[in-house]
Amino acid sequence: MLGNGKRIITVANQKGGVGKTTTAINLATALAAIGERVLIIDLDPQGNASTGLGIERQDRVKSSYHLMLGQTGIAEAAMKTDVPNLSIVPSTMDLLGVEMEISGQKDRVFRLKNAIAAHRVGDYDYILIDCPPSLNLLTINAMAAAHSVLVPLQCEFFALEGLSQLLETVGQVRSTLNPSLDIQGIVMTMYDSRNNLAQQVVDDVRSYLGDKVYRTLIPRNVRVSEAPSYGKPAILYDLRCSGSQAYLKLASEVIQRERERKAA
Repeated sequence: MLGNGKRIITVANQKGGVGKTTTAINLATALAAIGERVLIIDLDPQGNASTGLGIERQDRVKSSYHLMLGQTGIAEAAMKTDVPNLSIVPSTMDLLGVEMEISGQKDRVFRLKNAIAAHRVGDYDYILIDCPPSLNLLTINAMAAAHSVLVPLQCEFFALEGLSQLLETVGQVRSTLNPSLDIQGIVMTMYDSRNNLAQQVVDDVRSYLGDKVYRTLIPRNVRVSEAPSYGKPAILYDLRCSGSQAYLKLASEVIQRERERKAA
């Protein structure tokens, strides 16, 4: 357990299809499986993290939309999942309009931070925020509220191009809204060991960001892709598949880094 209150990690990449939501729900499940108390805040209007954890749309009475508008608190909006120790504040399509609704408010970039601050500290060890695939006001709220940003990065040719833009945004948020914001780590996803380009991309990203890149590589895996259609994280759907095993290793790495950070 973390012991000293919750660790808030924003899972972000403005590029879609990089395994962002898959990483959020499977990392959260893996952390929960080894005894951490975890909350996901689904801040993507598509609501894929909610669907992937088996939360039916008609059951999302209180959502991250209400949280952003200050109409509900985390305790009221959080729903238990089938994974012990893992809850989620679900998302609905209403979030699409939240930017317009709060754009005139002075605290518009701190709505999520304020909602988390109002919640009891001891309920969760980790809060993971799943962002939309864009650098909009929702993502800025997530970064303003977080201790760090975890970036899933697909092993493909244009990976570094998008990464530099995201790192620039993190730098801007750090200098203007959240001085303690850090890069938690870069997770290389959809890795195919048979593809020479994939290894080249991993090598390039590691030469660029060094130790910030996790050792664990998340492989391309059919079972991981199938799992959300059954409303389950891959770790519940097929624990033995290579993707599930990789996310368990990633969770161990995340916790190890947290221990090292606290010891420093």
